[in-house]
Amino acid sequence: MREAADLLRELNELDESIGIEAKRASEVGKSILQTVVAFANEPGLGGGHLLLGIDWKTDEKGDVVYWAAGLPNPDKVQLDLASQCASMLSTVLRPEMRVESIDGRPVLVVFVPEVDASQKPVYLKASGLPLGAYRRIGSSDQRCVEEDIWVLRGETQPQMGPDMMVMADASRDDLDPQAIAEYRRLRAEANPGAEELSYADDELLEAICALRRSQGQLKPTVAGIVLFGKPLTLRRLMPALRVDYVRVAGTQWVEDADERFVSTLDVRKPLLLTLRQMQNTILDELPRGFRLDAGELQSRQEPVLPRKVIREALANATMHRSYQVNSPVQVVRYSNRIEIINPGFSLKHLADLGTPGSRLRNPAIAAVLHDLHWAETKGSGVRTMRRLSLDAGLPSPEFQSDRQRNEFKVTLFLHHLLTEDDYRWLRVLAGDTLSADEAKVLIYARETGAVDNTACRDVSGLDTLTASRVLRRLRDRGLLAKQDSGSRTHYTLARQDAPQPSPPQRELPLDTAAAFPPAPPAAGWDCGNPPLLQPESPPAAPDIPTGLKERIAAAGRKPRQAVLRALLVELCALRPFTVAELCRLLERSDPKELRRNHLRPLREAGLLSLLYPETEKHPHQAYTTAKKQKEPDAG
Repeated sequence: MREAADLLRELNELDESIGIEAKRASEVGKSILQTVVAFANEPGLGGGHLLLGIDWKTDEKGDVVYWAAGLPNPDKVQLDLASQCASMLSTVLRPEMRVESIDGRPVLVVFVPEVDASQKPVYLKASGLPLGAYRRIGSSDQRCVEEDIWVLRGETQPQMGPDMMVMADASRDDLDPQAIAEYRRLRAEANPGAEELSYADDELLEAICALRRSQGQLKPTVAGIVLFGKPLTLRRLMPALRVDYVRVAGTQWVEDADERFVSTLDVRKPLLLTLRQMQNTILDELPRGFRLDAGELQSRQEPVLPRKVIREALANATMHRSYQVNSPVQVVRYSNRIEIINPGFSLKHLADLGTPGSRLRNPAIAAVLHDLHWAETKGSGVRTMRRLSLDAGLPSPEFQSDRQRNEFKVTLFLHHLLTEDDYRWLRVLAGDTLSADEAKVLIYARETGAVDNTACRDVSGLDTLTASRVLRRLRDRGLLAKQDSGSRTHYTLARQDAPQPSPPQRELPLDTAAAFPPAPPAAGWDCGNPPLLQPESPPAAPDIPTGLKERIAAAGRKPRQAVLRALLVELCALRPFTVAELCRLLERSDPKELRRNHLRPLREAGLLSLLYPETEKHPHQAYTTAKKQKEPDAG
């Protein structure tokens, strides 16, 4: 068990902590028990610490500052917690507890160890399952859903995944012979001596859990329909089971889709045929570079993004998706990146992605893709994607999991990290004073719009604490601006209007001494950054008309509802505005109040819409008029 001063110091250095929870806790309430349950349940966390008797506030920089407020009766809190852990939970827990003093004030340190898988899930008896069970997700305690219960039980659960359930309305005739033949071909390529290749079709399908016996008949499972189902069967039984490919001009999704979509493709086929077609579609549109391998006399063209990265990302999206959710997998191709979005949040915590071990939502489908060498085994796929991307001179892929929206997204970047353009931009922004890690973080923030601790670790290889210090250092220098707090903390460029570098003059070489050394391109590559992939300059913000400024001033600090809403609509007709910008313009002090009482009703009335409608909590979310006049496509 760690000391209280050490835990408090870590809380003040990190924007969030998965293994530490601070509470005021003058008495033991439900919130404390929820955290105890979450620490006991979370796989691989090894337990966590509660620090009771702590208060906090947000300082002028936006950081949460913690300090010891003290407990008026620490012995009573200790006794009550021990009693409730023994009587109110499904499993008796005996957390370690110790009263310590910080600045002369008593605080209680509690360590809750992770319980064995055979005792999981731990839950509040009064609430039962799944409502009474919690997991530690980031720095918050999240109520479990059915899939979490399956994960928590781990190796003690029956070896039956949701994709192995029989589909009552399906028959053997619903499986596509072409898809079965494709499986045999791919399996023979991966392992010509595979025993199941000698089986008859029905025996083979039963061996890979595509068919199961039910009341004496072989019936397709969910995996069988997904992998081998005929297109008409997929439409009948799983109408949203498809993969959509959307080509968008530019670097962001816009609501006026018809103006910016270059092409769309909806694929509804058996998974083995879908993956091949979708991979080829992506590869056909990728820019290519020339590669000359050692000992070769002739160069060859290869996609800028390695094939295996694309294959692994597609395999992950289809084998880890939730097939209980009626939503397609989406592949969105922007000019500088590819986003692959699948229904179903990650069963593995984001911080653990790339570490050994895999949490399989659909074990039968995963086993097939592993056997065909479409996906890595034992959780190594993420490591492979990161390694191959960095070898190609590209930023590491970004992974995002959203439990509330029940979706997972991987972003594959097509823009080479630290190009000549990047160096020029960095010098205009900060001179030659940046470290290599700081330079990578700033470029990442420019490419994606935001950077958090996880992304900082991905691009720099730093640990959590060091990454937090890098982000705060860039914030203190005025290069990054902190947004939100706790588990939602992220940073954006402080100067969205930072001047773009002009083309270099001949007499000014790019290899001047700098604190950040240039990252060498991948060996054998000679490929520039295609014009399509150059970062777009942000549009200039229009001036607010004088008449509108005068009406804002005349409205005062407490205008009538109709007046305020009319001003909001008129402002958002000029350009998209964030809540923070609207608050500054209208002298409002509470962004939540403005959003709840005015912006949301205006959206519901169809007068305003979101700039990023597909991601309501986007770090750059802004409001615009719902019926903007169409502008010519600048792309």
